[in-house]
Amino acid sequence: MHDEYDLGSDTSLLLVDDDEPFLRRLAKAMEKRGFAVETAGTVVAGKAIATARPPAYAVIDLRLEDGNGLDVVEVLRERRGDARIVVLTGYGAIATAVAAVKIGATDYLSKPADANDIIQALLANAGDLPPPPENPMSADRVRWEHIQRVYELCDRNVSETARRLNMHRRTLQRILAKRSPR
Repeated sequence: MHDEYDLGSDTSLLLVDDDEPFLRRLAKAMEKRGFAVETAGTVVAGKAIATARPPAYAVIDLRLEDGNGLDVVEVLRERRGDARIVVLTGYGAIATAVAAVKIGATDYLSKPADANDIIQALLANAGDLPPPPENPMSADRVRWEHIQRVYELCDRNVSETARRLNMHRRTLQRILAKRSPR
C-alpha cells in the first residue's frame, strides 16, 4: 500500500494547477500513494479550500490563469502553520522560488515534476538537501530561460530587454529567433 511513506495521520492534500490533464494525473498518483486529495484549478478555488479545509499538504502551481499561486500559499500558511507546501513553477524562476519560500512554501520544483519528486519534496525533513536532479537544465537552457523571462517582464520589448541584459539588440534578436536549447 503506502507504507513506504510516513504521511502522519492527516493525509489531506490540496493540488492547485490550471493544467487540467496534469492535475488529474497528479491527483490519481497521489491518491494511490495514500493522500486524501482535493483539487482546484484557480487561485479563487484554491484559497476557498485553504480557508475552509486547510490541508496538511499542498502542491500549488505558481502561474494560474486567474493570478498567482503565492496568494494560495499565503492563505494556507495563515490558516495552518504546519502545512507542507511545494510550489511548482514552469519557469525555473529563481526570484519567484525565493518569494515562495519566504512566504511559507516548504520547497519549490520546476515543471515537469513527477509524483515521486513531489512526494520527496513534501516529506523531506527540514534541512535535508534534495538529491541532485536526474536531468537538470543545461547551462545554455538556464541562460535561455532567463533571457525569455526578462523579455516577458519587459512586455516583449527587444530594445528594453537588451538594455536590461546589457547585450546588443541584434544579439538578443538572434537568440530570441532560435529554438530553446535542450
